[in-house]
Amino acid sequence: MDDILFDSRSELDKLPFGAVSAGTRVRFGIRARETLGIKEMRLIVINDGGGAPCEYPLEHVWTERGYSRFEGSIHFKDTGLFWYHFKVFSESGERIVGKTDKGAGFSDGAPHSWQLTVYSPDYTTPEWIKGGAFYQIFVDRFYKSGERPIKSGAISRSDWGGIPNYKPDENGEILCNDFFGGNLDGVIEKLPYLHELGISCIYLNPIFEASSNHKYDTADYMKIDSSFGEESTFAELCSEAEKLGIRVICDGVFNHTGMDSIYFNRFGNYGDGGAYRTKDSPYYEWYGFSEWPDKYDAWWGIKTLPQVRKDSVGFRSFIAGENGVLHKWMSVGAFGWRLDVVDELSESFVGEIRRTVKSINPQALIIGEVWEDASNKIAYGERRHYFEGMELDGVMNYPLRHAIIGFIKTGNAEKMREGIESLCENYPKPALDCLMNILGTHDTVRILTFLSGKEYETRGERAEARLTKDEKKHAKSLLKLASLLQFTLPGVPCIYYGDEAGMEGYEDPFCRRCYPWGEEDTDLLDWYKKLSAARQGCTAFAGGEYRTLRAENGVFAFERFRKGRKALVLVNMGTDDVSVELSDSEYVPLIWNCEKKDNSLRVFHEGCVIVEMAEA
Repeated sequence: MDDILFDSRSELDKLPFGAVSAGTRVRFGIRARETLGIKEMRLIVINDGGGAPCEYPLEHVWTERGYSRFEGSIHFKDTGLFWYHFKVFSESGERIVGKTDKGAGFSDGAPHSWQLTVYSPDYTTPEWIKGGAFYQIFVDRFYKSGERPIKSGAISRSDWGGIPNYKPDENGEILCNDFFGGNLDGVIEKLPYLHELGISCIYLNPIFEASSNHKYDTADYMKIDSSFGEESTFAELCSEAEKLGIRVICDGVFNHTGMDSIYFNRFGNYGDGGAYRTKDSPYYEWYGFSEWPDKYDAWWGIKTLPQVRKDSVGFRSFIAGENGVLHKWMSVGAFGWRLDVVDELSESFVGEIRRTVKSINPQALIIGEVWEDASNKIAYGERRHYFEGMELDGVMNYPLRHAIIGFIKTGNAEKMREGIESLCENYPKPALDCLMNILGTHDTVRILTFLSGKEYETRGERAEARLTKDEKKHAKSLLKLASLLQFTLPGVPCIYYGDEAGMEGYEDPFCRRCYPWGEEDTDLLDWYKKLSAARQGCTAFAGGEYRTLRAENGVFAFERFRKGRKALVLVNMGTDDVSVELSDSEYVPLIWNCEKKDNSLRVFHEGCVIVEMAEA
């Protein structure tokens, strides 16, 4: 018999569930074993922004079945991040109740508190993305249509699908200067393919002028890189995509530039100006020099990527000002931005970006690159406030990626449940519905390769590695289950180009190979199309509520429900078969890999189910 009973995810103990908008009154209820002789119970609330903890007395409301229950409600007037725990008073003295693995319990030292996120009542996020799907494109490796020039010193590759250069040059540097020829013309040509795949938003890796193939070393924010196309090419892409119901968002790399750029100009390729060449440059104040010109701040010490000063007024105006970068490309057709390393930008700058973007188009989307729980992220010693209503719409959902992969590889359904419910509890609903649910990106090992579990010691071995037929078959079966969860859990799925075609590859640059046109794994491709159709066909997946139904013995099952419809999703990674009874005679089978008899489903090991029905 537990001494204390409190579950922050139960509406019996905390109502409403999860994050709340400012102005909401939250009711708390906690039970304590009667034999503890508790005379008084208080709720302790700590504002993460500072100030003394606030103590609120809870009223004793009843005693039954050996427990005394205490209740109270608190009006949260201001936005912010809050932490709470409880304090009890009995004949034996004062004790603290904090969060434990089992729910709640007494703490001998500083308690582990529960989190409460309070966001602005005006915080809204774009509705158009919530039932859709992202598709991430690394442009040089997606599709080549026609010929585009490449820069002097770059290596033109004629072996589409070959191994990207990964070996250092004679100076020990990996230049990332080999180009396979993928371009924006190619993306335009493949729009019908993306439409058929059910894509509603294309996320482009950087497309602005830069010397590398990855373009994270921006040379000129105001120009499309000539190897990808021209401004008119990008405009045509956005226009043609929108005709098919697809929006395009760009990668905003606003933490650093390239050293070979019009702004820094280390090699003099952009005339006599630039911060490296003259202190009179208008861009000089963008950068931090400890000893001009050769000692300067660089992103993670990478000298090719001089870092922009967070307090640079000139740079921030250049990006978010009236005639800045955001205005220019949104006027051409961009429907939003993915902000690279957003935790390295100042919060005031992120706020400026949001105000500018939303003033141009209130339905534009802003996604941040954050690898942890973004609701309580601390970066460089400062708490971030991405989801209070003044900064981001969503983030790249790396915690979900870790949860899904962990469950698929280990069958630990309990840990999966904790990972998902933690996100649902900590994130405001507007942000939760806009999360970019990823399994792979340009920064991770290809998901098919990762799920295979195959490892090599040397980079050279990983460059040449390919899965055997049997290894790929098993990895594919796991990927189907992982992607099913990716498409049905809260947030919006994002396909990293080629994952749907069975692409393999270890770390960068091997995860950035060319899309295998004409050699796709058609079985896997058909599976992704089925997932998209199931997602689009069920309104519950477009921002619907979430409820865990079962998380034990390798079985993870949940419901999504919205507007009178609900979807049941189940994945069985356990060793035993699972039976699912469907009492609703009007259920619609969207996807299943199981045995059906009447209204009963028998789900085998590595089996799955998506069923839609009326909400009771």
